[in-house]
Parts: sequence; C-alpha cells; structure tokens
Amino acid sequence: MQYKRVLYEVEHGGARFLPEWDPRTLMVKRVMKRLIPVSGMEDQNWEVMVIDDPQTANAFVLPGGKVFVYSGIMPLIRNESGLAAVLGHEIAHNLAEHIAERLSQSIGVNILLGSLLLLSVAIPGGLFVVQFFGGGLLDVLFSRPMNRLQESEADYIGLMMMAEACYDPREAVDFWKRMDRQQQIQPPEWISTHPSNQHRIQKITDWLPKAIEKREASDCSGTQGFAEMFRRALDLGTVMST
Repeated sequence: MQYKRVLYEVEHGGARFLPEWDPRTLMVKRVMKRLIPVSGMEDQNWEVMVIDDPQTANAFVLPGGKVFVYSGIMPLIRNESGLAAVLGHEIAHNLAEHIAERLSQSIGVNILLGSLLLLSVAIPGGLFVVQFFGGGLLDVLFSRPMNRLQESEADYIGLMMMAEACYDPREAVDFWKRMDRQQQIQPPEWISTHPSNQHRIQKITDWLPKAIEKREASDCSGTQGFAEMFRRALDLGTVMST
C-alpha cells in the first residue's frame, strides 16, 4: 500500500523517476549492492528508484526492499560514502522493525488516551482538558521520545553497516554537518520526532572509533584501491561530472 501510494504521488505530483542508466541511479545501486549483504536482508526483493526532484533532500526504504532517493539529496551526500550513511540509516529502520514498533506504539497511546477519556467523564471539566491536552501531551511524553530513540538506533546500526561495507564512516559526520548548515531553523529537540543535527553529530562522532575498527576488520583492500584510483581520476579531470 505504501509503495503504491509513493508511486502515485510521484507520477501525479509533477516529478519523475530517473532512468536506469542515469549516473545517480547507478550510484544508488552501487551503494546498495555493498550494503545489502552486510544488512543480512538479502532475501528482500530490492528495488531502487531515484526521484528527479532537486528541491527535496530525502531518502527512505519501505518494507520489502523498495528504495526511494530524491535527487535533491545528492549535493549533500557529495560521494558514495555519504550516500551509504543515508541509505544505511534507512535500511537500519527496516532491520530494527521500527515501522512495526511505531504502529504498536500508536495503538498503545490511543488506548491510553481512550482510557483517560472514559475517566474524564466523571470529573467536571475533565473531558475538555483531556481532549485539549491529552493527545499532544502523550505525543510529547511518549511517542516523540521513542521516535528519537529509534532514529538514534538507526544512526548507530547504519554507521556500523556502512563501515562493514567498507565505506568511510567519517562521511556520516560530514553529511550531518552539511545538513545542519542547510537547515537553518530546527524545532527544539524535545518536541521533534528526530534528534537535533548537533546531537546526531556528537553521537556519531562518539561511535566513530568503533565504526573505524569495524571497517578495518573487514576486507576493504580492494575497495580502498578503487576509491584511490577514482580520486586520482577526479584530480586529473578524467571523470566526467554530471
């Protein structure tokens, strides 16, 4: 259902999917090819779709392996390691089954709110208070902190995943610094569903030693050699920019 809704919104919203041969689509596929084996989710029917929307900097992975990347995130990722940081995070949400957790959490909050509504009938003015404050208060006290915890879990899992896939985990820090510069105004963390960019940068920086250790424990000699060749080609101007 989610998959069909995204397809409908893209097709009827004025955007389009980039073709298979587009360098940006090929880049996403290359990164996914290295992330999928370390995710332990090879049994998923993976499908990559890049949406040509320069104004939207976003990416997400739906259950079942449907990967959506908006072209607007490309200037922020800068390279394949930056893209691996983003995609690793999104894969981690599926790996940790955060979508199912959020659904269960939403049901629990609604049950609690319903119980409060029943109790409020016996209290003068209680119904108004619960209706006015209840949903928002429960959201701030329970749902949003859980969402922020899940985001931090996905940051950690995604960081370790990209490191094991032989990407440079330090690029995750650089990516969030660029995001922080772009997002001039952020709501206070306590009312947000996501940790602040600064909080994310600090936590990922704290996790870097373990991520670098994991990368060094992987057989990355081949990919490191290819990356060095690619950097030299860029320096010589032999790689065509897109």
